[in-house]
Amino acid sequence: MALATSSLITTKPLVRSKRTSNHTATATVAELPHVESPFPNIALTLSNFLHLSTAATANQDDQHERDRSTSDPISTMSTVSPARLKPLYSQKEDISSLFPAIHGKADWSSLLHPLHPGLRREIIKYGEFAQATYDAFDYNPFSEYCGSCLFSQLNLFSKLGLDCHGYNITKYIYAMSHIDLPQWLEKSLHGEAWSRDSNWMGFVAVSGDEESTRIGCRDITVAWRGTVAPAEWYEDLQNQLKQLGPEGDAKVEQGFHSLYTSKSDSTRYNKSSASEQVMTEIKRLVNYYRDKGERVSLTITGHSLGGALALLNAHEAATAIPDLPVSVISFGAPRVGNDAFRNELDRLGVKALRVVVKQDLVPKTPGIIFNEGLKRMESMTGSLDWVYMHVGFELSLDIKSSPYLKKGLDFSGFHSLETYLHLVDGFVGPDSEFRSNAKRDLALVNKSSGLLRMS
Repeated sequence: MALATSSLITTKPLVRSKRTSNHTATATVAELPHVESPFPNIALTLSNFLHLSTAATANQDDQHERDRSTSDPISTMSTVSPARLKPLYSQKEDISSLFPAIHGKADWSSLLHPLHPGLRREIIKYGEFAQATYDAFDYNPFSEYCGSCLFSQLNLFSKLGLDCHGYNITKYIYAMSHIDLPQWLEKSLHGEAWSRDSNWMGFVAVSGDEESTRIGCRDITVAWRGTVAPAEWYEDLQNQLKQLGPEGDAKVEQGFHSLYTSKSDSTRYNKSSASEQVMTEIKRLVNYYRDKGERVSLTITGHSLGGALALLNAHEAATAIPDLPVSVISFGAPRVGNDAFRNELDRLGVKALRVVVKQDLVPKTPGIIFNEGLKRMESMTGSLDWVYMHVGFELSLDIKSSPYLKKGLDFSGFHSLETYLHLVDGFVGPDSEFRSNAKRDLALVNKSSGLLRMS
């Protein structure tokens, strides 16, 4: 495979508004000194109330690096200080020969039991891209920029310590909804809010030359932001299926569809829908790299609500670019559509790997009662186009497999993406013990929950 040298593209100059509020940015655990707080419960309560992880205050330079505008086709490549502290990762290996299997050509059957180290690393990589959409999001309701991204697309990865993955962000995605979704879209209480309608919902990124050589393709990645807590998730769930297109029987949950497709001429950031924004960028990148003679793939990831948006995105991309390998790696994602929607994804060749924690409630919704379990009764009941169905292959994880996690009920902790990534890092097989040489920092589990055992 011939790889073209990535070109240097510049972004539009920005007109920046005056800022009067303070902002917080989530930092990697390695950056934060350990300080014993005399009021740990108060800190945790405030953190949960504002949906904020343990955070350090961003300096003024970081605040002025925020990018609120849509960008030109490809962004300038960012540089990173080699002195930056980073979490430990498993050693990278050349997996170019595994390209078809890693992207699900055989539904990952040869790589899951036991879990291949190369696939484990790729799952964690995409999971960390999804986690970045939380860590870089401004949840502070008193901030003028609540609902936006804390960093510009030029330095988001370097600020979060993810530059080691070898990707560059080329586009930010914004979304709105014509359906009232108060728990899925954050709103600023500031009098001069950056937007009254839109939220930053994720990004498009592309692998650099070195990473593309290692994995065997030029990988275009889309990461969608989701919801932090199960309570947020369920409150805005519409539980109503909507026709996906003008033809066919495929239907999807109405709230997901609205968030993915809504737009308004009266808004700055959503004159085009999230669907239009992401598809324009995907098509542009595919054409750009294919013109260079490269093999191109599309991998879409997301946690919770983000996993639902990932499936809608995958369906649209596979329809628009039939010969493009499209895979989805989701975490704690819900059911999205009916059996016809699942069948369309299968027909289009979309490969989906659903990472699911057994104790997590969100993957059980919508359709807690009426779901794919009724499929075996279809001969008696007739068509089940009103029943929600999961898509793809499931990698099932168990909280009980980790010796580092507390016992008991913690639904927020069960759903946390950091919990998922911890369990993937230690997973070998369903009947195997948690691997002793797992590399990921245990402290990350408590970034937004208290699930980590203290002794």
